[in-house]
Amino acid sequence: MAGHRIAHATLKGPSVIKEICIGVTLGLIAGGMWKMHHWNEQRKVRQFYDLLEKGEISVVAQE
Repeated sequence: MAGHRIAHATLKGPSVIKEICIGVTLGLIAGGMWKMHHWNEQRKVRQFYDLLEKGEISVVAQE
C-alpha cells in the first residue's frame, strides 16, 4: 500500500497576453460590425434625402 501516484492536471492561471489578444480581437470584430451597421444606416438616410430632393417621394400624405 505504498502511495500510488495519480496524474492530475495542473491548473495554471490565465495567460495575460492570451487574454489581451482575445479581447483585442473580439473588440475589433465588434467594432467592425458596428461600423458596417452605421455605414448601412448612413446609406439609407442619404438615399432617402436624394429621392426626396429629386421629388420622387414625398413625406406628405396624398389626399
